[in-house]
Amino acid sequence: MSVQCEITAKQAVGAQMPFFERYLTLWVFLCIVAGIAIGHFFAAPVQVIGRMEIAQVNLPVAVLIWLMIIPMLLKIDFAALHHVKEHWKGIGVTLFINWAVKPFSMALLAWLFIRVVFAHALPAAQQDSYIAGLILLAAAPCTAMVFVWSNLSKGEPHFTLTQVALNDTIMIVAFAPIVGLLLGISSITVPWATLLLSVLLYIVVPVIFSQVWRKQLLRRGGEAALGSVLKRLHPVSLIALLATLVLLFGFQGEQILQQPLVIVMLAVPILIQVYFNSGLAYLLNRKFKVAHCVAGPSALIGASNFFELAVAAAISLFGFESGAALATVVGVLIEVPVMLSVVKIVNASKAWYEKG
Repeated sequence: MSVQCEITAKQAVGAQMPFFERYLTLWVFLCIVAGIAIGHFFAAPVQVIGRMEIAQVNLPVAVLIWLMIIPMLLKIDFAALHHVKEHWKGIGVTLFINWAVKPFSMALLAWLFIRVVFAHALPAAQQDSYIAGLILLAAAPCTAMVFVWSNLSKGEPHFTLTQVALNDTIMIVAFAPIVGLLLGISSITVPWATLLLSVLLYIVVPVIFSQVWRKQLLRRGGEAALGSVLKRLHPVSLIALLATLVLLFGFQGEQILQQPLVIVMLAVPILIQVYFNSGLAYLLNRKFKVAHCVAGPSALIGASNFFELAVAAAISLFGFESGAALATVVGVLIEVPVMLSVVKIVNASKAWYEKG
């Protein structure tokens, strides 16, 4: 094990997942219940919120998504990109998984399970929409929770920061073309104007705003000022996530009550792609003799998804009541327990990994 890995391991001892993130699946489940109840008993107000749109963008949801995404992007230091050469093998593996494997493997799994395995049990009118949602979920790598997974797997912090900054840079130019290509291959109409608008609203604008704000905070008060703002914004970001989910399930409630197994069926391809991509990244890093403290977060970054962006894009492209929106929320539902299991596998297999 390298000296840097030893230092990182000591720094990560006792690292704990924040309380809210640890029970994210529980909060999402409660949002499902609350959303379905609100949609059933207060259908008229929910429909009014759904109609508050400009250029196919729902304004309340747009505000909530910005409140979710901007605090996450504030953590990203794009100046860290100069560390790329220090961990180029691990970064190369993760980029390969994130941009050349994961979106395409998810598209294949979505087609296989939605149109073949579960075709008889899913409403035919929503099958294309479910596939679109799964593609959106896999087309953007995770930004915020990656730092949690990296800490829990005793990951090298410079690698994690560099990888996230690089992924976010690539996402600005690659997200729309990949989504458009895979939707087209899946014979799903690509609303290009709305797709490009989603990229502008939910990637470009938040990235620019957060980086300008970050620089101002660091110039005025240094890391202490940035940390203070992040601490205050953290609960705002989480509340925005939950409020979005409540609204989403307010629209999806009746559909879920009629077919509760839809969530289980949508979860299957997501589970398979998470374990497949994390396992492939882990094995490739081992083959290239990458240090375990880099291989761990590399596998986790390669498997996790930027579900906040996926939810926002699905709502903009296909609407609140679409199967695409529901499919992206299933990703939120299973994100934490599945990724925690990957963390456990990575940590438990460290001795085996280093024998290679």
